[in-house]
Amino acid sequence: MARQQVVIVKDLKTELSDFLASLTFNKLFILTDENTKRACLPLLQDIPAIKEATLITVEAGDTHKDIEHLAHIWMRLSTEGASRDSLLINLGGGMITDMGGFAGATFKRGIRTINIPTTLMASVDAAVGGKTGINFNGLKNEIGSFYPPLCVFIDCGFLQTLDADNILSGYAEMIKHALISSEKVLAPLLQFDLNTLFSNVHTAEQLSTLNSQLSTLVSESVAVKENIVEQDPKEKGIRKALNFGHTIGHAFESLSFTRQRPILHGHASESLSSAQRPILHGHASESLSSTQRPILHGHASESLSSAQHPILHGHAVAAGMICELYLSHKTCGFPSEKLSRILYYIKEYYPPFAYDCKDYERLYEYMTHDKKNEGGIINFTLLANIGDVRINQEVSKEKILESLDFYRESFGF
Repeated sequence: MARQQVVIVKDLKTELSDFLASLTFNKLFILTDENTKRACLPLLQDIPAIKEATLITVEAGDTHKDIEHLAHIWMRLSTEGASRDSLLINLGGGMITDMGGFAGATFKRGIRTINIPTTLMASVDAAVGGKTGINFNGLKNEIGSFYPPLCVFIDCGFLQTLDADNILSGYAEMIKHALISSEKVLAPLLQFDLNTLFSNVHTAEQLSTLNSQLSTLVSESVAVKENIVEQDPKEKGIRKALNFGHTIGHAFESLSFTRQRPILHGHASESLSSAQRPILHGHASESLSSTQRPILHGHASESLSSAQHPILHGHAVAAGMICELYLSHKTCGFPSEKLSRILYYIKEYYPPFAYDCKDYERLYEYMTHDKKNEGGIINFTLLANIGDVRINQEVSKEKILESLDFYRESFGF
């Protein structure tokens, strides 16, 4: 698998323009969702190549990362004359980079892609590493391929337009990267005051400082993933480390998709209604009034209606990490004091995902579909310590259900 280039940009328009000028392609396509079309695409439309590009737009939200919307992308590429010499830019969050990447991987057996992530989740995880795919049959990322983009352009300015729920969603993946890496990477993340990101009041100097801090944290997180992917691009060995928190986390997501039951708005956001949750002020929304500022990408829109939208991926991973740290403690001797430290942090910032014992069998069934499984055995990635990863860990059903109990008891439901 070809090695992708990841660029933490200082001037997106200039650097993207230069990169496009260095390539040869017969047609350029841009894939957005409804939100990034409105809020992000205008920032790039001064680039000559972008002006001539064909726009493909899909509905926002991970519930639309499905075969129907993928077929729509294929159809547009086909009817607009895309060929193997064409180029597809995926401008959006993880849903767009996942589905757009898979469209690129499969259309005419492969056209080149570029990812421009607009959410923290996509910047540190979905857009990096070459995994592409769609949800299918009620299961997360059930159909997909390994297909790295030519380049990933990460502009932390986009992150300043996100709501609190989406910052937290991406931040969970950064915590995961740190846990599988080292205490040196973890400590700054746990020390960073996330509440500074949730404030609507920032001076230009404060915004510059926040952007610099975020760029550093994002760069370190991306470096962890890049290092692992370079060692094991097709997930035959150590790349499975990146699935820490995901075996149970994906089960929580699948349960949420099935029931269309959202994450509870407790703890960090219980006092804020969906309309009140702050959106950070950044260059992607400078031209919009405070009442017009959109929440970017489908993930962000999932917090708009607590009755209609499922759990955000990162929130599910945060919950999954607590369960899998418990399994790590019981199975691999992960230190209890470090488990308590991470549990305290997750409880401080992340609302709980509610389920009860009646959901246990369904959750367990979802875990049996995990892509890391072999021979019908559920394989976990667990930790003996921070940075001490143990892949292919078989855990009894009894212990798995104990971890579900531990999470519920820790959050008091």
